[in-house]
Amino acid sequence: MPRRLGLPAAVVTALVVAEAAVLLLRPKERFPVEHVEARAYFSAAELERATTFRTGQLWLYGARTALELAVLVGAVRLAPREGRRPVLTGAATAVAITLTTTVVALPVRAASRERAKHVGLVTQSWGGWAVDVAKGAAIGGAMSAAGGALIVVGLRRFGRDWWAPGAAAVAGFALVFTYLGPVVLDPVFNTFTPLPAGDTRADVLQLAKKAGVEVGEVYEVDASTRTTAANAYVTGIGHTKRVVLYDTLLKDFTPAETRLVVAHELGHVRHKDVQHGLLWLTLVAPFATLAVARGSEQLTRPGATAVPAVALSLAIIAPAITTVSNQLSRAVERRADAFALDLTHEPDAMVGFERRITLQNVGDPEPPRWQQIVMGTHPPTMERIGQALAFRRSPAGP
Repeated sequence: MPRRLGLPAAVVTALVVAEAAVLLLRPKERFPVEHVEARAYFSAAELERATTFRTGQLWLYGARTALELAVLVGAVRLAPREGRRPVLTGAATAVAITLTTTVVALPVRAASRERAKHVGLVTQSWGGWAVDVAKGAAIGGAMSAAGGALIVVGLRRFGRDWWAPGAAAVAGFALVFTYLGPVVLDPVFNTFTPLPAGDTRADVLQLAKKAGVEVGEVYEVDASTRTTAANAYVTGIGHTKRVVLYDTLLKDFTPAETRLVVAHELGHVRHKDVQHGLLWLTLVAPFATLAVARGSEQLTRPGATAVPAVALSLAIIAPAITTVSNQLSRAVERRADAFALDLTHEPDAMVGFERRITLQNVGDPEPPRWQQIVMGTHPPTMERIGQALAFRRSPAGP
C-alpha cells in the first residue's frame, strides 16, 4: 500500500501517524492550572518590551526561512545532472546547498543577533560569533555530504522505495547523535565541567535520591560566554546521560529556584522523555520519509540529482510534523513541572523562577495562541505559573 500512495495521501498519513504517536506517548495525567493574568506578574513596560522584541525576532525568523526556501527552490531548478559519479554529485550538491543557505541567511541572523545584543542577551563578540557560524557550517556541511550521498545510494539501490531504508537511517542517526552529541558535538561550542562539590551538587544528589532517579553526571556549561539567558536541560542516553545547568542559572537564581529547575530535569530523566522522543521519531519516520520521497518525485527534473528536491520537500513537510510533535513536548514539560512541584513542594519558587527567567530571557509570558500551537515546545509562562498556583491550593501543596 505505501508504494502506491501519492503525495497528498502520503502527507496526510504522515500527519495522522504523528498525531497518533503523540496520543500514544503523551502523559495521561491532567494537571490543574489556575487562570492568571500576565499583568498580575509583569508590568506594562515589561510586557511591551517582550512583545516588541519577540515579534521582531519572529519576523526575522520568517525572513530567514523564506531566504532558505528560495535557495532550495533555486537549487531544484539548477540541480546538476547526476553524471558518471552520482554519489559524489549528490554529496557535493548537499554541501553547496548548506553553505549557500548559511551565507544567504547571514545578514538576517546578524540583524537578529544585534537586536538580542541591544536587549542585553548577547555577551559574545562578533568574532566569536563568526567562529561559531564557521564551526556550524563545517559540521552541517559534513553531515549534509553524508546525507546527500546516502540519498543517492538509496535511490539507485531501492528506487521509489528508498524511503524505507531512509527512515531506518533517520532513526539510527538520531540514536547515534543523541548518544554522541553530548561528548562529541556540544564541546565544540561550549566548555562543560562537572558540577563541583558544594550546596548545589548536594541538592542535586539529594533530590535524585529522593526521586529514585539515576541522574548520571551533572555539568555546568559556560553559557555566559555567549548569552545572559538562563536554562537547563537533559541530554544523552546511557553512559552519556547528563543534566546540564547554565552558569547563568547558578549565578543569578536562588538556591530554591535552582533546586526546582534540577527537579524538573530529574522529571525528564525519571519518565525517560529523551527515549520516548526517540521512540516517537522511530514511529513517525517511515511515514514522514515516504511523504518526503513522494514530494521529491514531483520536484526532481529528469536526469538531475534528486538531492535538492529531497531537501526542499523535507523543508516543506518537516515544519508540519514538528508542529504535531510540539504537542508531545509541551505535555512532557507540564509533567516535569508537576514532578518538580511534587518533589520540592516549593510552588512559590516556581512562580518566582518563571517570572525571573522570562524577564532575563526577554520572553513573552503569554504569546499568541497560534504561535504557541505552531512553535511552542514548552507551556507559556502564565500557564506554568498557573500550574504552580493550583498546586499551592491543592491538598498535596505545602
